[in-house]
Amino acid sequence: MSDSLKVTALRERMERLQELVEFTEHCQKQIQDMYDSLGWSQDDDPVKEPMELCPYDPGHRIPVRSMEKHKASCYLTKMGYSPEEQAEMCDTSASYVNTSVRSFTIDKSLQNQVILQARSAAPLMKMEGVFWQGQYSYEPMDVPQNHKRAMCDLTVADRLALYDHVIGVLNQEKAVNASGNEELYVDLVSKLKKAEQQNEPKTHLELMAEMRDYKRRRQSYRAKNVHITKKSYTEVIREVIQVHSEELARQWKDEREEDDQEKEVEDEAREGTSQSRHRLDERRSRSSESRRSRSRRHRSRERSRDRERSKKNKRKRDSRSPEDRHHSSKKKKKRKEERGRSRSP
Repeated sequence: MSDSLKVTALRERMERLQELVEFTEHCQKQIQDMYDSLGWSQDDDPVKEPMELCPYDPGHRIPVRSMEKHKASCYLTKMGYSPEEQAEMCDTSASYVNTSVRSFTIDKSLQNQVILQARSAAPLMKMEGVFWQGQYSYEPMDVPQNHKRAMCDLTVADRLALYDHVIGVLNQEKAVNASGNEELYVDLVSKLKKAEQQNEPKTHLELMAEMRDYKRRRQSYRAKNVHITKKSYTEVIREVIQVHSEELARQWKDEREEDDQEKEVEDEAREGTSQSRHRLDERRSRSSESRRSRSRRHRSRERSRDRERSKKNKRKRDSRSPEDRHHSSKKKKKRKEERGRSRSP
């Protein structure tokens, strides 16, 4: 039973293989027909650009013309720099060409050598104002390419040792360059005066000045007078976070005060609208009262006028003579008699 299953499985595999072979042959035939229609040939190899292997990643094959640029980016990628950090980096060597500004380049071996010499010269035990051996890095580190890596990878003692080394090398180069043209600017008179003064003993002030300059050149003096050298990277970052948090708290406080002021203004506006409505109602009531009082005055004036008219009429009636009254009564009687006659048949 098992043998028959194996035979059937083998037959199915052979059928699938035959189908794949036929499919590939069909595809090759279509590609060949396309080449024939275009007049091309598969045997013609186009001119290919020479390629090289990347020294940092063997899986990278890069053209020769862009190998240098790829080396720089691939080296930074291997060191752990992100593409955003690489975009922020720039080569500043072009800015120092044909200028009096001097530059100095440090590689990994030189950096480790400088740190090792400074650690060997430092004391074994912890001392105040002086870096001891425990504050230097023991493992060799890559040269940092930005300020963030320099603060994270190197300690304060490492950075100070590298700074002293660079300053010393540049000062030596400056002295060598100045010594070539020193003979052109020699003041013979001052040189003779110095020679005469060297024979004389130094005064107390000159000795004190030499002692002061010697103390200033010591590493302990610089470490005591630079407050940041005694702080670690964590302490510095903590201070930065504290400053930012204080600034945010101040901004939030200002925003709250502004919101409170706006609320007060809105409340005052509401109170003002209510007061204006109350004043408008008072004005309306006053105006209605004034109208009523005017109408009352007008009525009282009309009444007084009517009274005066009636009084005047009475006076006129009283002022007539008794003859006129008798004559008017006769006329009334005649009218009544005439009306009675006209009514009777």
